[in-house]
Amino acid sequence: MCTSEIRSYQLYIGGEDVESDHWVYTVSARSLLEDVFTSVSLKRELERNPESEAASHPYVVGRCAVAGDEEIDRATAAAAAAAPRWAAVPLDDRMRLGTRFREELLRRRDEFTEMLMVEGHPVKLARWELSCLLQVFSEESLGWYRQQMHTEFEHGPRRLIVRRQPDGVVAFNPPQNAPAPSAALAVLAVMAGNAAVVRAPRSIALSTMWLMRDVVAPLLDEAGAPPGTLNAICGNPRQTLHRWLEDPLIDDVFYIGGSQEGLRFQEQCVARGKKPILELAGNDGIVVWRDADPVQAAQAIAEAFYGSGQICMVPNYVLAHPAIADRLVAEVARQAAAIRPGYPEDPEVLLSPVRRSERFFALLQQALDRGAELVTGGSRAEVDGTPSQTGVFLQPTVLRVEGLTEARKYDVVRDETFFPLLPVVVPEPGTDAELLERVIGFVNSNEYGLRNSLWSESPEVIDAFVRRIGNGGLLKINDSHIGFLPYLPSHGGTGLTGGAFGEANYPMLKTSHLQGVSIARGVSPHEAVFGS
Repeated sequence: MCTSEIRSYQLYIGGEDVESDHWVYTVSARSLLEDVFTSVSLKRELERNPESEAASHPYVVGRCAVAGDEEIDRATAAAAAAAPRWAAVPLDDRMRLGTRFREELLRRRDEFTEMLMVEGHPVKLARWELSCLLQVFSEESLGWYRQQMHTEFEHGPRRLIVRRQPDGVVAFNPPQNAPAPSAALAVLAVMAGNAAVVRAPRSIALSTMWLMRDVVAPLLDEAGAPPGTLNAICGNPRQTLHRWLEDPLIDDVFYIGGSQEGLRFQEQCVARGKKPILELAGNDGIVVWRDADPVQAAQAIAEAFYGSGQICMVPNYVLAHPAIADRLVAEVARQAAAIRPGYPEDPEVLLSPVRRSERFFALLQQALDRGAELVTGGSRAEVDGTPSQTGVFLQPTVLRVEGLTEARKYDVVRDETFFPLLPVVVPEPGTDAELLERVIGFVNSNEYGLRNSLWSESPEVIDAFVRRIGNGGLLKINDSHIGFLPYLPSHGGTGLTGGAFGEANYPMLKTSHLQGVSIARGVSPHEAVFGS
């Protein structure tokens, strides 16, 4: 499966490696920073001529076969054939897959982070992404999943069961910014009893194919899963999604992408009787009350710049109580200035390259034209942090916006930007009671709904947020905004984040459906109907 020179992955369909005539190649992220012209030229040369000697260049680290219509449909058919056989396996046997997956991730943690670094993830963020999966598959989280999947009651002469049954065939469409960690959520769908088809993004396929083929597939073989329980293909997104929409064998589609595209896709799924599971954009808010510790709050706020803001669950705007705003803005600016670019293997680097930055500058200029104050940042930078007109990094940028009333007229406040561009909104002065009402109303009226955070020591303020914030799939109080915890969801939300069926996303539950069962002993049907 792997050549002696580079990692090489065929399509994985029905338990077999399936050949293809077309390949996409991965060059190391470091090479794109060292010599972008050579790196891009190597990719183009190899995709024209796979036998080229360019494959031996040290910049080239892997290749993945590309699926056409026939292979996409073949993968779906393999999953459909496997699904009923895998669903018949006892739940506790399927649940062990989660434990084994976590064990393998721990055993291969260095390989996992290396695969993500190759694709441009700073090593510090790659370890954070691993921490997500370790919590998602922790024993605490798996135990909670087990309770949700099957619960029994004794009710007189009846044994009552409330259980979740698998939907069937689940197709996964992970994003380009975090394909492998997102594709790993397919393991939860498989644990629910589904068969899965995973599309590795054509432009960045290597880590996803490695995780599915080298880590998950052997675990399914170990568990005795039928061939076709997991299928992994690299394919063009539009082509693959079209085939999935038109194929009656697909039951659910787990779609990760932009809000507008995702909502259109939702409509197409529903029209064809398929369940859309959407992970779309986020526009997360952090509220900092007057009594918060500004240094700790700023640490959580600075997470907005991790990965250059190209992570859906980082903070996107801040609401700062007027009494703490000056100190908070100064502290956020200080911490933002310390977040630097560099090569992905550098353990202190948290910024990633931003290839298309025109919209960043358009958003920044619109905010400045409307009256926002530029606190820090606002320029491109080279890999060593030097400001530059041609650098591929963007400086962490903080804006101060005065007034809550007009705040959503700023695009940087209203929408997800996906850049290291953070507005700190300072509401108009007023009593704390008035301000609390306005802030809660502002958070709840956000069109997006992934995560929200509050920093406050006041039990009354905390209680008000916990009782009244309905926006979002996760609310965190005095904590890291992006950190992961057992039991709590890692993904999912409301509004433009999750679509019409949006909520906290537990993939094992999202890809299954509730069913009630009654098993009676010595019950008269006539009495059961009329006796009560």
